[in-house]
Amino acid sequence: MQITIINQFYVPDISPTAHLSASLAEGLAANRHAVTVVTSQGGYVQASRVERKSGANPRIYRVWTPRLGKKTILKRCIDYASFYLLATWRMLRLPSQDVIISLTTPPYIAWTAVIHRLLHPRTKIVLWNMDCYPDAAERAGVLKRGGLASRCMRAMNRSLFRRLDHLICLDAAMADLLLSQYGPGQGRLAMTIIPNFEKAALFPAARPVAPWAEAEKIGLSDTFVLLYLGNAGVGHPFETVIEAAKRLREKPVAFLFVGGGKRFAWLEEARKREGLKNLLLYGYVQKEMTSSVMASADCALITLADEMLGVMSPSKMHANLASSLPIVYVGPKTSNVDEAIERFGCGVSLRGADVDGLVRFVDEALQEPQDFAAKRHAARRAFETAYCDLRALPQFERVIASLFVEGFRDRDGGGTASGWGTWPHEWGVKRGDEKIGGLRRPTQSFFGSGGLGGRNSPDGAAHSPPEPPAIRPVR
Repeated sequence: MQITIINQFYVPDISPTAHLSASLAEGLAANRHAVTVVTSQGGYVQASRVERKSGANPRIYRVWTPRLGKKTILKRCIDYASFYLLATWRMLRLPSQDVIISLTTPPYIAWTAVIHRLLHPRTKIVLWNMDCYPDAAERAGVLKRGGLASRCMRAMNRSLFRRLDHLICLDAAMADLLLSQYGPGQGRLAMTIIPNFEKAALFPAARPVAPWAEAEKIGLSDTFVLLYLGNAGVGHPFETVIEAAKRLREKPVAFLFVGGGKRFAWLEEARKREGLKNLLLYGYVQKEMTSSVMASADCALITLADEMLGVMSPSKMHANLASSLPIVYVGPKTSNVDEAIERFGCGVSLRGADVDGLVRFVDEALQEPQDFAAKRHAARRAFETAYCDLRALPQFERVIASLFVEGFRDRDGGGTASGWGTWPHEWGVKRGDEKIGGLRRPTQSFFGSGGLGGRNSPDGAAHSPPEPPAIRPVR
């Protein structure tokens, strides 16, 4: 098939969506699809405008953007506007595509797929949703709830969702949020939940990883390290972490932040104000170095603001699990991180302001190393079972196949395109004479049928398949 993927960022850019879209593009190309990627020239390495070696697959078109960055809303909007215009022009010039998979950077870039379909009506459109607008901007306080801008954006969403052939969400909370607003009353919209993932080949279980060269320089020797790796943006609160750092300051414990984002300045101010020598801040590192950074840590730290449930799905979790790092999560229940911890026992899930719980987890890790080692094994098992490309990419193939086959059943066991067995995966879909008017809770079976098993499994054993999910009624 002719398949196009649209996203503003692509490797060698360091953003998570750049690597996710590259993994999908390369995976589809390996399965003999003819893949085109429409992206920008942005990134820490200047890329050529068109990467089209003879017979290249995927073929990558990089359109120009001014690359002004994200320091102000104006600069971000100028980057977005240039990408909208030039990506639209590129989509108009492409030959007819069978499937277009659009991510959500920038917001509403999926409209370029709709424009392509005006010329080629047989094209199918899949939205791989990473961000929810205007909800994210409203909850971050950037847009007024119910204001003119928000109403216009929701109107654009309603119009866009009527034109989609399939929606892919990252977790149950995101699916609830989108389908509650744009699903019912808009006809039957097929929806699949596929968690974000990392390439299994980048994290082989048997290969030792050299520790980060900077670890000893910044004082991490003989220290229990909680690592926050990536963007510390407005949706990630750290008040609980600061209080825990204050209570643990006399113990061999360090909170290491590697990355950037709007909350980094706040963290630096808190470090100086409280005199927290156990709070260490380090800038972004290249993707190739992240494995070494994680090899220097003992567990991973992830936070999520309550109001960001459904609009943000932390992507740092997958690489953390691949590196056998148990997760310390501070945030609301039912997020993708909470569901992973609940299912696999690969860390601790805490609600906001639970400083006691965070301190208790660290103390127990220091006092009970065998129990903590079991959590490390559970983290790796979670990655192999649910969050690697070997699990995710076949589900994209099922989605694509379902677009062209009525009543599609996947050949791995009679399931629907979502890979969830025979449970309904559409709003208002009928099964026999019974109308299922709600979204089933996907906390189990979308992960696949078990671990990789054998030598690739951290415990050397195959894992049993999960139970089917329950059906959750519409709220």
